[in-house]
Amino acid sequence: MKFLLIAGFPDSLLQFRGPLIDALLAAGLQVHIAAPDLPADDPMRRRLEDKGLEVHDIPLRRTGMRPMADLKCALHLWRLMRQIKPDFVLGYTIKPVIYGSLAGWLAQVPHRFALITGLGYAFQGQDDGKSSRRLLRWLVQGLYSLGLRKVHKVFFQNPDDEALFRTLRILRPDTRSCVVNGSGVNVAEHPQAALPVEPHFLLIARLLGDKGVREYAQAAARIRTRRPDVVFSLVGWIDENPDAITAAELDTWIEQGTVNYWGRLSDVRPAIAACNVYVLPSYREGTPRTVLEAMAMGRAVITTDAPGCRETVIDGANGFLVPVRSVDALAAAMQRFLNEPALARRMGAKSREVAEDRYDVNKVNAIMLREMGITGRS
Repeated sequence: MKFLLIAGFPDSLLQFRGPLIDALLAAGLQVHIAAPDLPADDPMRRRLEDKGLEVHDIPLRRTGMRPMADLKCALHLWRLMRQIKPDFVLGYTIKPVIYGSLAGWLAQVPHRFALITGLGYAFQGQDDGKSSRRLLRWLVQGLYSLGLRKVHKVFFQNPDDEALFRTLRILRPDTRSCVVNGSGVNVAEHPQAALPVEPHFLLIARLLGDKGVREYAQAAARIRTRRPDVVFSLVGWIDENPDAITAAELDTWIEQGTVNYWGRLSDVRPAIAACNVYVLPSYREGTPRTVLEAMAMGRAVITTDAPGCRETVIDGANGFLVPVRSVDALAAAMQRFLNEPALARRMGAKSREVAEDRYDVNKVNAIMLREMGITGRS
């Protein structure tokens, strides 16, 4: 039996889907990977091939809507599927979901699935008044609706995204769907780490406005006027996205001492181990992987009462939920940890408990394999 996994960003394959790939291999499937930017001499391609995967480079541009280029990608995927004849196909992120689903239907792949890991720029900023974003949202909704008509089941990483797709009629009434607890986290590879003595907050994210990076920096600046000893670390990079933080903004925060900038890390565990409290003021997520990693390592969490984020925190138990875009509420939640240092230890222990119970990657992947009808196949 052959399984084709389609990705829009090759670095995400091992970082986010690695345990799922391992579970597919353990189930006895021959796993094919289709993703852009994987030429023959690419180190990531070699890492994938070393795991026994069949790797296929595809002409997909992760960002931007370019009709002719996207059509070329869809045709390439159709030809690829006609060639390898997979029994299962699963795409994740916008373009792999849309064009992979359509190509799979045209190529008559018997079992077709989609994984919605988050809604991205097109669905963010509902009230920002930007006509360009409204047009993009309309286009993406239409393409999603077209592609998801051709799948047998859609996986969501939080119930709000599933409900939104139903409300907007992106999903037909007869399209089956399933909510899983994000991508999960390998709790064994993210052991609890001792808390540092000095107060230290951390945000890990692509440097986008919709991730709440500006609110984090503003709250940090406000607190540091009273407590210059408090460290606010930032891990991430400026992405190709209309909502990206500018290099000038980042440079100003660094020069003023507002944030301690780590840059982009291939392994975020040292940064998590260095902090007391993890912060993600995002406007919307699928299920934020960085929050799960921080929880597994025993960190209290401040995040927003927003889709995808709110599911990770039991307010007052393993962290605090704050309103989206509210610098006041974010700063107040941070101040509570400064006023009550014992909170970070107590809430961090609860985070580890929740991570083990709900977000263990092996539990998440077992559900996905069962829902795809793979469990028990020979």
